[in-house]
Amino acid sequence: MTSFNRSTSRRLKKLTQIPSVWEGDRRPLSSPNQVSDSEAKGECILWVDYSQGVVRGMDVVASDTGPEAIVRTLMQAMEHPQSPARPARPQRIVVKDREIQFYLRGVLQDLDIAIDYAPELPLIDELFRGFADILDSQTPDLPPQYAQILREKAFAIWQAAPWEFLQEQQILSIEINKWDVGTLYASVMGMLGMEYGILFYRSEESLKQFRAAVLTDEESTEHLEEAFLKQDCLFLTFESVDETDEDEDEEDDLADLPLSEIDPTFGNIHPLEGLRSVLYDEEALVILVAIESLSRFIRDHRRQLHEDIFPTLGRRYRISLPQSEESTKSVPVTVSTMPQLAAELEEMAGFGIDGEEIDNLDFQSLRDDLIPEDSFLSLGVVSWEILDSLRKGVSYHQASEIKQVGDGLPVILIQTSRPKAKTVIERIEAAGGLRAICFNPGADLFDGDRYDLGLLQTQNSELFLFGEFLDEDPIHVEARKKWNQRCKNTQGYCGLIIAKGLTGASRGNPQLRDMMALFEGRSLSPKDLGIGTLQLMPQLKFE
Repeated sequence: MTSFNRSTSRRLKKLTQIPSVWEGDRRPLSSPNQVSDSEAKGECILWVDYSQGVVRGMDVVASDTGPEAIVRTLMQAMEHPQSPARPARPQRIVVKDREIQFYLRGVLQDLDIAIDYAPELPLIDELFRGFADILDSQTPDLPPQYAQILREKAFAIWQAAPWEFLQEQQILSIEINKWDVGTLYASVMGMLGMEYGILFYRSEESLKQFRAAVLTDEESTEHLEEAFLKQDCLFLTFESVDETDEDEDEEDDLADLPLSEIDPTFGNIHPLEGLRSVLYDEEALVILVAIESLSRFIRDHRRQLHEDIFPTLGRRYRISLPQSEESTKSVPVTVSTMPQLAAELEEMAGFGIDGEEIDNLDFQSLRDDLIPEDSFLSLGVVSWEILDSLRKGVSYHQASEIKQVGDGLPVILIQTSRPKAKTVIERIEAAGGLRAICFNPGADLFDGDRYDLGLLQTQNSELFLFGEFLDEDPIHVEARKKWNQRCKNTQGYCGLIIAKGLTGASRGNPQLRDMMALFEGRSLSPKDLGIGTLQLMPQLKFE
């Protein structure tokens, strides 16, 4: 058995011993009425002074924590008690667990404290009854009678992955006409690989107002947050079960995780309520019916929804309701595509680019798995003389005849290790080569940071993130000015150089011999790309 160091025992014995009785116990943090043990809430350790009626020490520990924890909390109760208690040592301790009694007798044998057993601990029993009442009064995130089936339907949506073929502006109407809900307007999030889920707007007006508000003032973070909270919708989002890693750059794409590591979150956004992660009974039934009808519609029309042009489709379903106080056993629901609204939203966002050389309608996704995280990155220029030598000595993909105006070809240079560089080159080649390079605005909705996002577009229309630059970074601002001017000189032509030597003497300054590939392409403006400001959506998660 572990015992105190002699110095610790001497220190504790110096505390004034008061003629009082302390109660101590360790119990699960749950209510007897809570039958689900799916969430481990831990155990609470309490030490109270029964004579004075005050709590001296309290701690919450994991259920599998050893008996040492109750001693640690006792030491805290003696040396650093909660106010208004003063540091002291009791004459007597009472517990209701024989194992705890015997354990404490062994550990505290040098402190002149009597350790007794009692079947009841009046003060602690009363405190834990109060804790149980608080837990019982808390509103669960989902109504218990609908929680399991809602999660099952959510996982069905996750496996159907509608974001693989539906863009956010391709709205589906879900006509329910029950529970004071007429039609919901479903917007699928996830094609950009940033936030996966579905927003169920309660009105077409709310959907349009949010899009218009975001597009009107993309530079104001406060405005974006206000617009976000003014939406009127129910939502289903997905996140990783393990959210402990603060460095999101090192996390895997959510879509690559197994189903066991995905956690669905439900909630509501309303201008007068704000954002909450709790659904009440009627809201739970509404979103249950909406998810089930949407799943069936996707199953029945998956092939048509994959087409380049958003088709006109509609289908009627009868959705069975789970057993509840509702007298109705099923609800008729009609799900339809809304091509006209989709076109209107695209026009609002400026997606149409008539006469442009680049067709953005086949934009599929934004990925960040092409460029290795530890790469060296720079915006620069290659002189026309060096460019000729480079074309002869490396893997070279020519875009077109480039007019040699100015000091050279503007290039993005990526330096990494030789094996990683080889992989990057092979992946770009497998995608048909480089189509374009673009710097597109990005925003973190709540932190307030604005970004200049460096994007590579391959010939198969995929977009890859190669860099995130703060708008306020003076070095990047100057580099961008030079980049824009050089691209103007070359009539929009630019290049991407992949180089090795990240760990060698040429780190940060690759020489011609380190350069392994040159991809030439076009420089696109954000308007040319037509995807608007990319927003880092908040994780709708609450403690």
